Amino acid sequence: MNALAIFLGTIGAPQVILIIAIVLLLFGGKKIPELMKGLGGGVKEFKNAMKDDEPKNSNKEETKE
Repeated sequence: MNALAIFLGTIGAPQVILIIAIVLLLFGGKKIPELMKGLGGGVKEFKNAMKDDEPKNSNKEETKE
């Protein structure tokens, strides 16, 4: 068995609820939507950047052949 799994055990519903409660206490209810909005924007920009890179890379491969 994995040593980390033995040390931490499995993560179930009680552990997830505890983590959510701690996050709410640390950041407060008003900050959570702002954090999620920023995270979503970052993921969206990353996906757009990945899409922009694909055509450039495929054109370079075609010109090399």
